[in-house]
Amino acid sequence: MTFSIVGRDPATGDLGVAVASKFLAVGALVPFARAGVGAVATQSYVNPNYGPDGLRLLAEGRSPQEVAAEFRRTDPDIAQRQFGLVGADGRSVTFSGEGCHAWAGGFAAPDVAIQGNILTGPEVVGAMRGAWEGAEGQPLPRRLLAALRAGDAAGGDRRGRQSAALLCVGPGRGYGGLTDDWVNLRADDHPDPCGELERLLGIHDLLFGRPETTRELTGDELEWLRALLIVEDYATSLPAGPWDPETEAAAWALFGTENLEERWVPGGQFDPVALAYLRERFGEKL
Repeated sequence: MTFSIVGRDPATGDLGVAVASKFLAVGALVPFARAGVGAVATQSYVNPNYGPDGLRLLAEGRSPQEVAAEFRRTDPDIAQRQFGLVGADGRSVTFSGEGCHAWAGGFAAPDVAIQGNILTGPEVVGAMRGAWEGAEGQPLPRRLLAALRAGDAAGGDRRGRQSAALLCVGPGRGYGGLTDDWVNLRADDHPDPCGELERLLGIHDLLFGRPETTRELTGDELEWLRALLIVEDYATSLPAGPWDPETEAAAWALFGTENLEERWVPGGQFDPVALAYLRERFGEKL
């Protein structure tokens, strides 16, 4: 009742899963990933134990093919299961039991496993494969989401739409560089869950992305920022002229309120992405 893609970025080693379904909160059951180990999607009369068990077996050194063989050996209901695995080394496997509801099938190649059941047809998997290959070089969350949206556009789950999820991990990719959990987004009940997931990923990139470039503000931009800080009660008055400690303290407080801490650069340098957001957010007030 689901279509999913499990993928690995060969350049960074990042791992992740994107999934969509006519099922409430599919992200609670299908996607699993651990940095440096692998990623798993488990679906179709889902056995959620495949997630932690699969990651444990991969961490022990088993290949995805060996993990799949273990699932087939130990699960008496394997005929109704569907899953995809990608290991940290890029080896992959997809499996669709003969008891999965039609149309069911998948595709596996180095760094990717795509699978789905109760689909409109094989064109869903084909579209996902084409989008994955066409998005080579993009960050893993964007590449996975491109494949998911392509599958949705090609027909997706033939029963309709309800939920979608995106899970990505990578060494030090998480908040503040303190965790490996990078992206964990869910649209649990939405008329356009894949579209909502893309909207959420855009917000995630804004709030948790780190500056790629920085620059000093122009005189006009600094004047605008100081006026904004006063209007929004982060300061009662601020001196004119170059960047100063009072302006920095007030701007830091503004960044904290807007959850932009990851894009903060001290000393008068500014992330253009953060500046563009503030201009759009507060432009009408000044």
